[in-house]
Amino acid sequence: MKLAKLPDRTPVRLNIVLTPGLAQRLREYAVYYAETYGNKEEVAELVPFMLEAFLDSDPSLKRSRKVKGASASLNGSGDQE
Repeated sequence: MKLAKLPDRTPVRLNIVLTPGLAQRLREYAVYYAETYGNKEEVAELVPFMLEAFLDSDPSLKRSRKVKGASASLNGSGDQE
């Protein structure tokens, strides 16, 4: 399973419109998560962590951020996070 077990957290409400097919796939993923870790999580609880894992694993995004960070450093205006 690509997604690690979720850390302790405060619940967050998520409202989003999905295609029926994607909604079904997310429900199936939640079942897989429960089978893997032994505790059930709602899809809305999993989605933010799934998105974070997806973004963290995207090499093109990482390269883009490095390039933008390097050019910002050269210009003396780095992002403040």
